[in-house]
Amino acid sequence: MENLENRRNSDVLRELLHLEGARILDIGCGPGALVRLMARGGARAVGLENNPAQLAKARAADPAGGEGYVAGVGQQLPFASGAFDSAVFFNSLHHIPPDQMDAALLEATRVVADNGSVAIFEPVAEGPFQELAAPVDDETVVRDLAYAAIRRADGRDLKMRDELRYVYAHRYTDYEAYREEMVRIDASRQDLFDRRDDAFRETFHRLGRAGEKGYAFDQPMRVNLLAKT
Repeated sequence: MENLENRRNSDVLRELLHLEGARILDIGCGPGALVRLMARGGARAVGLENNPAQLAKARAADPAGGEGYVAGVGQQLPFASGAFDSAVFFNSLHHIPPDQMDAALLEATRVVADNGSVAIFEPVAEGPFQELAAPVDDETVVRDLAYAAIRRADGRDLKMRDELRYVYAHRYTDYEAYREEMVRIDASRQDLFDRRDDAFRETFHRLGRAGEKGYAFDQPMRVNLLAKT
């Protein structure tokens, strides 16, 4: 893994996007942490999510500033053209079926106003967190496909403005918190965790950096910022 600066995702987001008063769509928002962060920064934030368990967790969280959540998929957004100033894919583009990634980027372009932007945060398939999660779901291929879709989008109503890389630390209070998150994202993993729990637990403690608040796992990130032309 190359030597990259350790940064918080929230700091990178604030550096790339203006939040105050902006209409921002988080495509594939999961439990809504990024939506709430943007709302606290003054954005009129909306999260889109197709996983019922993740959507329920997002809606159950204490509101941060009038944010909202909508059920849907990235390749068929239920919003009017030009409805947002920016759209964000945070660790989500690679979860869209590969043959629909281009459509999802076209949809994000459609719902963003002229001179708006699309920010795509994607994990790179290397580092301790990749090693931890790969036995559960090795995303190496789909992450490469997502990056290829991003490169194809450059010049197709979008223009690449910036690409940067850094390291983000995934943090969990304990192994049980990691397991809960992984199964919440995909309930079909429950049987795998039941069968391989001892091995997964050993890997968790071997790879994690133990601290006062739990365990940290470094994850290299790539962020592409594209502007609607």
